[in-house]
Amino acid sequence: MMRTMSSNKISWRSGGNGMDTNSYSSAFTSVHGGRPSSEYAKIRKESLETQFGRILGSSSRTLFADRGFGPFLALYRAATISFHVMKLTVWHLLLSDMHKRAEKFRETLIRLGPFYIKLGQALSTRPDILPSAYCQELSKLQDQIPPFPTRIAVRTIESELGSRISDLFADISPEPVAAASLGQVYKAHLHSGELVAVKVQRPGMAPLLTLDALLFNMIGGQLKRFAKARKDLLVAVNEIVRHMFDEIDYVLEAKNAERFAILYSHGSGGEGRTSIKVPKVYWNYTRKSILALEWIDGIKLTDPERISKANLNRKRMIDEGLYCSLRQLLEDGFFHADPHPGNLVATADGSLAYFDFGMMGDIPRHYRVGLIQMLVHYVNRDSLGLANDFHSLGFVPEGTDLHAVASALMIAFDDGRRQSNDFQGVMSHLYDVMYDFNFSLPPDYALVIRALGSLEGTAKALDPDFKVIESAYPFVIGRLLADPSPDMRKILRELLICDDGSIRWNRLERLIAAISQQASESSNKQGDENTASSSEWRSFDMHSVVAATEDLFHFILSRKGWRVRVFLIQDIVKASDAFLQEATFPFIFDEEETTGEQHPERSKMIRRLINGVQSFRQATSLAPNAWSSMLIRSVLRPESQRFILDVFLALANHSCYKVPETCWICMSRYLNYLDKQSR
Repeated sequence: MMRTMSSNKISWRSGGNGMDTNSYSSAFTSVHGGRPSSEYAKIRKESLETQFGRILGSSSRTLFADRGFGPFLALYRAATISFHVMKLTVWHLLLSDMHKRAEKFRETLIRLGPFYIKLGQALSTRPDILPSAYCQELSKLQDQIPPFPTRIAVRTIESELGSRISDLFADISPEPVAAASLGQVYKAHLHSGELVAVKVQRPGMAPLLTLDALLFNMIGGQLKRFAKARKDLLVAVNEIVRHMFDEIDYVLEAKNAERFAILYSHGSGGEGRTSIKVPKVYWNYTRKSILALEWIDGIKLTDPERISKANLNRKRMIDEGLYCSLRQLLEDGFFHADPHPGNLVATADGSLAYFDFGMMGDIPRHYRVGLIQMLVHYVNRDSLGLANDFHSLGFVPEGTDLHAVASALMIAFDDGRRQSNDFQGVMSHLYDVMYDFNFSLPPDYALVIRALGSLEGTAKALDPDFKVIESAYPFVIGRLLADPSPDMRKILRELLICDDGSIRWNRLERLIAAISQQASESSNKQGDENTASSSEWRSFDMHSVVAATEDLFHFILSRKGWRVRVFLIQDIVKASDAFLQEATFPFIFDEEETTGEQHPERSKMIRRLINGVQSFRQATSLAPNAWSSMLIRSVLRPESQRFILDVFLALANHSCYKVPETCWICMSRYLNYLDKQSR
């Protein structure tokens, strides 16, 4: 059986990164199975749009029913917005430079108020909607809104909680300790002595948000033309507004905080260990516009002097924060969508504390698996696999030429100037491709991109060399090995086996080396409990590794794995040939150095083979009984016995041609050796 298949199939290069754009064919079938469907992505998007329609419809009815001046407020706001849009239109005519246009666009959003500032912040992570120049400019947006007067905040607290401020709190700060576009925070003591943070919503936020959301449809077309936005700008804005309504519901935020604490809060800090802290909710002092949380003193991760003074372990904090974030995105799906340095701080005992649970994401399993699959395809530089991921997750419209998308991705991968393993580097790979092919990020993934960008930015404050994708890779491999579900097993196979059936030996070697390194470090970690705790999530569960290995063997020995077996036999024959010629006979005659110089590729193969065997032996030492049982079960299978027989037959057939040649070479070297000895 040859690597080049029948005429109606394509010839595929090993490794997934040497692709000929003319060789695509719809008849090609991967050893891993058929192409995924995008049906789930459609259903998910329609469900979220329907949910948003109900929210906005209910809010708009309340706006005009409860306020007799609703129509006049709408007219005044419409006039204000129209004035700023007219100014923006003039700038559009006068400016041709995209970066200057983007700057004016940002300034206009600031003048239009909280709704548009939050909108701009969200759009800064949407390269599928706006050109990269606009995304970069909007990323500079901050909550540049002055705090509202404390007397208004006190009036809101008393109205919501139904008591005088002195009856509610023993004391409260005269000015807010923090202010943002949607609300501001005061520091207060309860009469019980407990210190709390009291978050008060900016007055009139719900009607203003509803009004601006309704009016945006009026000016959305003009903003789209000015920013050269994609046709689905209004759809994206509706998604963003849906999350804004969640942010102004403080009861929902309190529920989010408690759910987050149940899922991820653990440990007690101290003694060099890091834990995750979530402030306690005080429900008696919480309403839709008021939120009372436990006060936690923290050190901003962007303050290196205070972190050094507190003698905090930066690496341990990064590990713990990364582990918590990866669990959110890849295991449970409920995640903090904005972990910037203001919302994620360090405490004096080395813990990490999360704040502000208004913007949360809840990513379904389909998308969590898709995120892992995209990471594997990106690491493999498998552009066609990545294009198929985009299709199955609803990134690209129906009818898009996936081969063209794959070609564009391959060009981006081949651009050496842009190679990177940090998140922003990966996104720079995809910016132009996403914009050119009219990508549309699903609502769930828009928040994932925001969360990953914020996470990497926060971690870089502690370690400028931090790269979220590179750091997350061990966790992803651990998930692939530990999760026995069919879709995760398929991704594991894609990591180790090319679509044509050839094995990615370099990936397999690195995986075995990582497991063997765990074996060599296990004894050290037993003596250092703190070190073991901080890096526990990077270790592999050996029983899961054994189970994954057995599943991989079953696939290789199945009918679907026939191509893998063909390549595997070829590789075994090649390795035995190299070992015979370059490792055995030269050693007899002390010619190791000269043969290594003459055949560097063969020598390299032998070194890799020997290192791989040594690493595998070290890895199996962690669970020898489990490995032995698995190997016995595998060998007893009829399919295994047939494959072993095929290997022996292939080696015997190859020996018919190679043994005479090898004997003559051996004899020649022996005579040469005798000649040297006689001189």
